Amino acid sequence: MNKYTEITPEIIELANLCKKNNAIDPELYAKYEVKRGLRDISGKGVLTGLTEISEILSYTLVDNEYVPCEGKLYYRGVDIEEIIQGFIDDERFGFEEITYLLIFGELPTKEQLDSFNLLLEKYRDLPTSFVRDVIMKKPSKDMMNTLARSVLMLYSYDDKADDITIENVLRQCLQLIARFPLLSVYGYQAYKHYHGGKSLVIHPPKKGLSTAENILRMLRPNKKFTKLESKILDIALVLHAEHGGGNNSTFTTHVVTSSGTDTYSTVAASLGSLKGPRHGGANIKVVQMFEDMKEKIKDWEDEEEISTYISNILNKKAFDKSGLVYGMGHAVYSISDPRANVLKKFVKSLSEEKGMDKEFALYEKVERLAPQIISKERKIYKGVSANVDFYSGFVYHMLDLPIELYTPIFAIARISGWSAHRLEELNNAGKIIRPAYKSVSKHSPYVPLDKR
Repeated sequence: MNKYTEITPEIIELANLCKKNNAIDPELYAKYEVKRGLRDISGKGVLTGLTEISEILSYTLVDNEYVPCEGKLYYRGVDIEEIIQGFIDDERFGFEEITYLLIFGELPTKEQLDSFNLLLEKYRDLPTSFVRDVIMKKPSKDMMNTLARSVLMLYSYDDKADDITIENVLRQCLQLIARFPLLSVYGYQAYKHYHGGKSLVIHPPKKGLSTAENILRMLRPNKKFTKLESKILDIALVLHAEHGGGNNSTFTTHVVTSSGTDTYSTVAASLGSLKGPRHGGANIKVVQMFEDMKEKIKDWEDEEEISTYISNILNKKAFDKSGLVYGMGHAVYSISDPRANVLKKFVKSLSEEKGMDKEFALYEKVERLAPQIISKERKIYKGVSANVDFYSGFVYHMLDLPIELYTPIFAIARISGWSAHRLEELNNAGKIIRPAYKSVSKHSPYVPLDKR
């Protein structure tokens, strides 16, 4: 046993003391009208800022009352479903285009998009010896930690690391957007080699390819991928690129940016937030849940058997005993998550190409049955529907992406949104973000050491 990580009886005793003296009566939150998680009981968020970058619609206002509606997501005022349909109709990739839209506030012309792609291509490399000196040294088993460490190390290679002018931060953000696929894939290859004894594969990105194409090319030993595979990965990147200013990692971006710190520290903090299983790691739980489900359910066509499994999850008798049906429900959406709806349209095609149409049928059954069972067995204050994680994990599974890269791929997409929000926060020169916490502890006199 590692002496540095051993949980000793002394630590256990201190931990119990810590738990005892950090327990807050849940009724106090209602008494002082504190919105836990900055959300009210219906799921509506507490307004903490203004943004022009994206908008989430889950309610409409009817006679001064909020009425749930089909979810909509807008990037700079443009419906994400229209954006995706646009580049699908043109048979081109969309992630670079929506990155431009999110950061600069308008859709690019063909000339602007071509120029932007060339700029990202120029930035799609790493400093000399960075792979050897940083990524290959003591690779972590967790790729999000590897990614955060790499981002922090890039600070040391930047002569203007602390310059927070818009021009310099824009340059830093575009470089990080271009470099995230390399940092993620190379970090995984190093981990697989040093911890798994596999061959070390480092493919450089290829000019002329999109972000999605390069991810698949760098990851696979033979560099091969199909058109459908790269198209669906590109759509997944587009859908994960941005989701309002209030999601945990983007709010982290605003909070840390408001302190005046550097870009690398800000992005590392956002990565730490995204890593959490309640945020970016949720699709991993979905895949693991379905693997357990496929093993435990004998007949995937039997809806009664599927319903029993879902009920057992809710009653903490199945899977990880958490009581959560992963991929179902969202903090904002109630009737539907538009990202899940868009992704589902393309998942069927990929499942047929991969010969996994039976698995897709199981996903569809769970998507239909779970909301009914949840509403029956739980007291809920808004509707429950499949969220984007419900299908994104299945997409990555069908693409043969290693589970260790599921959350880093989310980060590869979301760095575009984080960059846009960091630039927006700096450009508006707001105050440092410092919400209030009410102390509910009792005052007590100091007791000298010899009298305790």
